[in-house]
Amino acid sequence: MNAQLLTAYEITAGYGAMDILHGVSLSVHPGEIVSIIGPNGAGKSTAFKAMIGVLKPRNGRVVFNGEEITGLRPDLVLRRGLAYVPQGRIVFPLMTVLENLEMGAYTVTDAREVAAALERVYALFPILAERRKQKAGTMSGGEQQMVAIGRALMTKPRLILLDEPSLGLSPKFVTLIFDKLIEMKRAGFTLMIVEQNAARALAIADRGYVLELGRNRLEGAGTALLADPEVKRLYLGG
Repeated sequence: MNAQLLTAYEITAGYGAMDILHGVSLSVHPGEIVSIIGPNGAGKSTAFKAMIGVLKPRNGRVVFNGEEITGLRPDLVLRRGLAYVPQGRIVFPLMTVLENLEMGAYTVTDAREVAAALERVYALFPILAERRKQKAGTMSGGEQQMVAIGRALMTKPRLILLDEPSLGLSPKFVTLIFDKLIEMKRAGFTLMIVEQNAARALAIADRGYVLELGRNRLEGAGTALLADPEVKRLYLGG
């Protein structure tokens, strides 16, 4: 197994005076899909925010690609190759699909690199090529999620954090998005996913973490967690 691409060591973080995370540790190796599951309020999204610099950890360290990035500003984290797709399909609704994607490449100065990135995104999501002149706000939820993911791919990131990529989508689009995540892995991307749909998330994961009340509860291979009686009982409705 390659050296770890990202490691969060013993992260304590929260909002105001309240800690949500109490010493959470997570890691991902190059080429992996790592899924993070757990009940609402477990601290899954907070962990992502602490890793990308939206929240400054009170304790602990975040190391990415061999460099410490703890508390670094999100724009500087992005420039180092760590992309983030927040939950809620955040697009620029009055901009076209193409303009939204180009916004994802604002740190890229070489026009040829931007053109190559667009081709990569259109190969993964052909519908975005067809709809590139359509305003993003007029698209369905699933299509907007494709725009949000495509925008994150525009910088050719080393690691992409996806927060609830299937949230609020129709069953058809849930299946499509998970298929695309597998396709992204095959194309060489490394993914970390926070996901309420625990069964789907673990089914595609090389490894998984279960968080509960801001602490590590379980970790292991995705297939092993999927078969774990405790995980089934608590999170998979088994």
